[in-house]
Amino acid sequence: MKQQALSTATPWFRLEVEEADWAAEDPADLARWMEQLLLIRRFEEKILDLHGAGLIHGPAHASIGQEAGAVGALSVLGTADKINGTHRAHHQILAKLLNAATAEGYDPRRDDVPEAAQDAVRRTMAEIMGLAQGFNGGRGGSMHMRIAEAGVVGSSAIIGGNVPHAVGYGLADKVLGRDDVSVAFFGDGTLMAGQTLEAINLAALYRLPVVFFLENNFYAVSTHVEDQTRETRLTTRGAMLGVPSVECDGMDLLAVRRAMQWARRTIAETGGPVFVEAICYRFLHQSGPLLGSQFGYRDKAEEEAWRARDPITTLPPILERLGVVDGAGMAMLEARVRQVVEDAAAALVEMAPGANAPQLRNGLLPRVEEIDHGIRGDLSELRGLTVREAPSVPAVAAISKKYIEAIADCLLHNMERDPRIVLIGEDIHRLRGGVSGSSKGVMEKFPDRVFATPICENGFTGMALGAALCGLRPVVDIMFGDFTIVAADQMFNGIGKFAHMFGGGFGIPLVVRARVSPAAGYGSQHSMDPSGLFAAYPGWRILHPSTPHDYVGLMNAALACEDPVLMIEHQGLFQTSGPVPVDLDYIVPFGRARLVRPGRACTVLTYGAMVAECEAAVAEAGIDAEILDLRCLDLEGMDWPMIEASIQRSNRVLIAEQTAHGTAHGARWVDEIQARCFDWLDAEIVRVSGSRAAPVVSRPLNEAALAGAAKVAEGLRRLMR
Repeated sequence: MKQQALSTATPWFRLEVEEADWAAEDPADLARWMEQLLLIRRFEEKILDLHGAGLIHGPAHASIGQEAGAVGALSVLGTADKINGTHRAHHQILAKLLNAATAEGYDPRRDDVPEAAQDAVRRTMAEIMGLAQGFNGGRGGSMHMRIAEAGVVGSSAIIGGNVPHAVGYGLADKVLGRDDVSVAFFGDGTLMAGQTLEAINLAALYRLPVVFFLENNFYAVSTHVEDQTRETRLTTRGAMLGVPSVECDGMDLLAVRRAMQWARRTIAETGGPVFVEAICYRFLHQSGPLLGSQFGYRDKAEEEAWRARDPITTLPPILERLGVVDGAGMAMLEARVRQVVEDAAAALVEMAPGANAPQLRNGLLPRVEEIDHGIRGDLSELRGLTVREAPSVPAVAAISKKYIEAIADCLLHNMERDPRIVLIGEDIHRLRGGVSGSSKGVMEKFPDRVFATPICENGFTGMALGAALCGLRPVVDIMFGDFTIVAADQMFNGIGKFAHMFGGGFGIPLVVRARVSPAAGYGSQHSMDPSGLFAAYPGWRILHPSTPHDYVGLMNAALACEDPVLMIEHQGLFQTSGPVPVDLDYIVPFGRARLVRPGRACTVLTYGAMVAECEAAVAEAGIDAEILDLRCLDLEGMDWPMIEASIQRSNRVLIAEQTAHGTAHGARWVDEIQARCFDWLDAEIVRVSGSRAAPVVSRPLNEAALAGAAKVAEGLRRLMR
């Protein structure tokens, strides 16, 4: 047996700086970086004081000890370059804001701190304190911050959640032809999360201009990196995926700057991405002012050794040696930084006469009446678009089309109309239109806007979110509805919450297409309708059309909408046909149900493949039921005027859903109907749905797990009794 050692051709090295590197920098820049280090440190010390005084609701994750990495990295980025971070991102956000607020040539040795920089410090402090003056109205606090005008697209407190978003920023830059760079900041614990590796692989696959910046501070809360992984050379994660990787001293501002300069050059030459690991140390515990040694997971000798390398104390001697700032100059920088921080706090906190402790100034807390503001938009973007319902289209202006053909034609039409639309998903580029034919013709016409992905739903859905935040309109193709649960972090903690938790006022124009195949014998993990789960997160609009005409109209509206939309595509409808206008430029408005059949005896609320089943059931039972095809299933987007008017006429309600009982919408609708229409009801609301089990492979058991015409007919008879 012969063994041959293997190695990688991908650049992978450690970078170190020398005295000449310091001498090569502009003295004004060196002074500015020193000021930023001091400002970030004093700011976070003040945050911990405010937290200890009970003036901050929630945690305060200080970055004390890690400031050099942030200042060094951000020194290479412009305002148009984008960043995100995790729960510990004060240092990166402040460095980005300070750079955006200072003009070219700013020199703290002669220039006053710009008013814009002071405002940024105050508003950051206000956000951490949960105040209305914060950048996100106090909703994000310490862990969630978005300042889009400064290139802070949105931090995420879910470990690994932010990394795919930065890949999406890079995707948008590449598709839209922008010469910007995006940086995802994260820690050693985050590197162990699956979606982090998914994201790095996606960025490498598409050669996106992204820097994955790892702050290796050795501890994920209290778990040492040696307890997290057998291979503790963390830059291997980049090299193994073909991503050029560099390790540097994260306590050395200039080493980090040089690493980031190398990263930008590499991206310019290769398209990206790059992996940077900065070795650093978090001086305090995960959150709060105590030391790790006080919790017993670090010893004092280790902490003291790292304290000796504190950039706040190691940089001043270098600057004095270079003649940049002497002792008096350093004292001046320290004094003005403290003043900026104290002024920011004084604008938010006061010591009332006779009080023993500081308190918030009056009028700074958000108004509780605004808690639901910003969950999603008002759909004003759809005003003025042509509305067409099927009965209004003359026969000569329509053609019969299969449902699956309508899906593909609608997607192709919209991609021709809007160059911002991209298609993302598994197996969408081959097989003559993907596994179901729903993307037929798209790859051939728009190869640069089709991103066929590896099997990594969480990664590519997070990428889509980042892209939607930066100018694209992604269409995410989920092969089976159950797979949305694989992407649950991004679907629910990300897309479903982002607009609200960052204060609203911006769009997330993203459509998720989920194919549902309940009767195809694919078994429990490939057969369920997940839309009931999405209804728990009010940021989502949920569509489930039953006809080709409605599919095209609703999808056109979805692709013009600024809110995230879930489009359920029921495989049982794919081979059904119906008239579709020749001119595809029309919408079916959100929030409008379709009257399938008028009636007086009772109201049947249904959608999707169950519409035809309900028609058959009504005919079998001989009951004069009014059938409404809801089309829009999110609670706030349902056609309540039509529903209420029907109930007032019929006084009885049956809800018919094919899917499993536990994941169906019905229970939520029953609650809402009782709140709205209780005085009009003459009988208990009847729910017809699938069984409590998920569908299985066996044909008779599969059928038993789902509702159909027979169950609806039985429910109608029970309702009328």
